[in-house]
Amino acid sequence: MMNRSVDELCVNTIRTLSMDAVQQANSGHPGTAMALAPVVYCLWQRFLRFDPEDPIWPNRDRFVLSVGHASMLLYSMLHLTGVKAVNPQYERLGDPSVRLEDIRRFRQIESKCPGHPEYRWTSGVETTTGPLGQGVASSVGMAIAGTWMARCFNRPGFEMFDYDVYALCGDGCMMEGVSGEAASLAGHLKLSNLCWIYDNNKITIEGHTDWAFSEDVATRFIGYGWNVTRVGDANDLEMLERAFRTFGNTQDRPTLIIVDSHIAYGSPNKQDTSAAHGEPLGEEEIRLTKRTYGWPEDAKFLVPDGVREHFQSGMGQRGRTLRNAWMARFEEYSKSYPDLADQLYRMQHRQLPGGWDEELPTFPADPKGVAGRDASSKVLDAIARKVPWLIGGSADLAPSTKTRLTFAGAGDLSAQDRAGRNLHFGIREDAMGSVLNGLSLSKVRPFGSGFLIFSDYARPAIRLSALMEIPVIHIFTHDSIGVGEDGPTHQPIEQLASLRAIPGLITLRPADANEIIEAWRVIMQLPHEPVALILSRQALPTLDRAVFGPAAGVARGAYVLADSPDGKPDVLLLASGSEVSLCVQAYEKLKVEGINARVVSMPSWELFERQDQAYRDSVIPPAITARVSVEQAGTFGWAEYVGAGGRSVGMRTFGASAPLKELQKKFGFTVENIVAAAKGQLVSHTRAS
Repeated sequence: MMNRSVDELCVNTIRTLSMDAVQQANSGHPGTAMALAPVVYCLWQRFLRFDPEDPIWPNRDRFVLSVGHASMLLYSMLHLTGVKAVNPQYERLGDPSVRLEDIRRFRQIESKCPGHPEYRWTSGVETTTGPLGQGVASSVGMAIAGTWMARCFNRPGFEMFDYDVYALCGDGCMMEGVSGEAASLAGHLKLSNLCWIYDNNKITIEGHTDWAFSEDVATRFIGYGWNVTRVGDANDLEMLERAFRTFGNTQDRPTLIIVDSHIAYGSPNKQDTSAAHGEPLGEEEIRLTKRTYGWPEDAKFLVPDGVREHFQSGMGQRGRTLRNAWMARFEEYSKSYPDLADQLYRMQHRQLPGGWDEELPTFPADPKGVAGRDASSKVLDAIARKVPWLIGGSADLAPSTKTRLTFAGAGDLSAQDRAGRNLHFGIREDAMGSVLNGLSLSKVRPFGSGFLIFSDYARPAIRLSALMEIPVIHIFTHDSIGVGEDGPTHQPIEQLASLRAIPGLITLRPADANEIIEAWRVIMQLPHEPVALILSRQALPTLDRAVFGPAAGVARGAYVLADSPDGKPDVLLLASGSEVSLCVQAYEKLKVEGINARVVSMPSWELFERQDQAYRDSVIPPAITARVSVEQAGTFGWAEYVGAGGRSVGMRTFGASAPLKELQKKFGFTVENIVAAAKGQLVSHTRAS
């Protein structure tokens, strides 16, 4: 074995670690990791600008394993290159990110080597991957962030950002629609710092790709505006090196490197499909394969002498030198450009600048009110003026979602202007969500917007933002049957409940303009949670806060907006968003009739559930069982708050095409119906007692 070249020794170490880990776990995908070991070895050892001692160095190159099922490929590299772990507080701990013991416990509980790579769980993993296509799509956001930060922070003599983004993908990624959306956008923006490496192995779970996939990928990407090059053999390190140099020399477009690979085993009868399906090779096949490699057949999890040292003298030394030079440059940069340096530091640590909320608008009481989207637009613009790294856009709906930044100098991000604060995603909701994730992973604070009904298109990326605990801002307008004449295809019914079901995602559906201000205060101070901000198209009355509870209650998720004089109501009226004002009107009518009600505004169930039991009981007293919830959406989930005997006024069918007032009458969203529901509750609960 020692007679073989050090390159081959390192490549075969990656392969055998992958085989052994999958076999011991009796679960996983060894084939792709084995086939692509030379590709990743060449990239990491000869090109990747990454310091294993500091895996969050801001100007590092990014490597995204979009084929997340080949996770052992990445875990092997993290172990062999000695990447150090970092905790969420940005303090380098110095412990190995992936120990050999973690690899031995691949896919087992608490191992740093789960089945698919997870951001924040394993240092050196740039983004959570698994759902095919999401990794490459997120890499587009990382590349956009790199060009944006270069334009905003680089100064003569101070090149603070010039990193590249590499993403490894396969046939599955190419078939998923999100990759096409993202590739189209990347080509349009001419992201020359982006390189996708396509493993053209012609195998998917069902078998050969000929069954379902016969397009000319190269021609498709040329049509997208990419540079395309090809490596005919994944084992040819020199051809791989030439392809990566071609990427480095391409300055006007992204690059796709098509790598033809074949998964080879020791047994001539072994086909390459089973390992791609997530099946271990089996002990006998592993012995035969190791024999082919010139490897000790019975050795398991072997890392030969010299392998780690080779990586340290190559990638490790290069990364350390570049990182140290960058840190020294940042010290000088701080002296020459203190304001920019402060912004860069705060952005990287997810801190807000001082006075970020000093210019928020005010909204006086007004029965006619203002649409949620319009109020949010004013707040967003005021915050973005103070937070220079808050950038975003919409999926071709900015005029409707009111998310275009309008202050002087905001600009539009394009291939010609990398500093623009307004992004244009086109009609690509899924890719937009993934790009937002990539931006956030690069420490830019991103927002993206669309109609609430189209959150269904973006759900995979929204879910991943919650799983990764990154503060992406998802803005959704046209939040109910208030869409009106557009009809049931555009009227969200089940979307609120489905977003609330995502762990770690904060949903906020404010009731008026002042609640919207407070919602944005909450959003901007969340360092690790994504938010779905749900806004109305129609005008919402701006409540008189001298009469009703202060909007600051939004921070606690739910609060008492209006109450009985003695604080002992007979019935509770619970609502979010536009329906809160209906409950206020019903409250007034009930008061005239001598019935004491309490109106509880519930903009965020998630924030409310974080409060202590005493506060929650003070808002929704357990002893008061007469309860009515009102929301122009499906009622799923409200039983938690109204109880088994409560009444939920909501949607139990899809909507209809008609003006809003007609729809409200048809589906029971009227003051009269809420009053009747409250009285019905009082009657039924009096009988029950």
